[in-house]
Amino acid sequence: MRSAYPGAVAPSLVERKQQAARERIVRAAAELFAERGFDGVSVSDIAERAEVGRTTFFRHFGDKQEVVFAREEALLQALTAAGLGPVRPGDRSARAALQALQPLVLQLCAHVGGDPGELRRHEELVEGSVELRGRSAAKAQLVARRLGALLVDAGWDAAVAALAGQLALACYAAARTSAERPGDLVDATRAAFAQVLDLGAPRP
Repeated sequence: MRSAYPGAVAPSLVERKQQAARERIVRAAAELFAERGFDGVSVSDIAERAEVGRTTFFRHFGDKQEVVFAREEALLQALTAAGLGPVRPGDRSARAALQALQPLVLQLCAHVGGDPGELRRHEELVEGSVELRGRSAAKAQLVARRLGALLVDAGWDAAVAALAGQLALACYAAARTSAERPGDLVDATRAAFAQVLDLGAPRP
């Protein structure tokens, strides 16, 4: 059985059962949030709809907020585990760091924008809750730190890696704002990267 996420290893039987339970929880939560709104749903409601116990729920998620970001988190873990692709030897500038992160961020965009309906529901749910907006901002910073950690592992200076991670996150965030349709997310993110990279391009 192949994983839905790039770079992932085929799971064992026990892992597949755990993943199936996790997916039921995620689906149940999405259904309930659509029906009742985020504040109108409890952990017990989600566990009952998913036909799992509360213990199983908390084995996978710390709280119901985490369920909202479950798919993005799983994809990010898979992508960061896969690591960076080939990088230019010897060049450890901020510009080269951002170029190294671009394919990874574009992969993330392709998966996030692959289901326009799901993305739209997710954005509406987050925008409708102060609590979720705060969690989303914290998640975004975690993404930037993970991207920076990949660069450090590849030999970049920590300060340069942190800057590139934040710039990559800014490109993604700008694209989420400017893309007219979810399907435009990859192109909008690529354009944002191009604009930022042009700022640091050598001038004749």
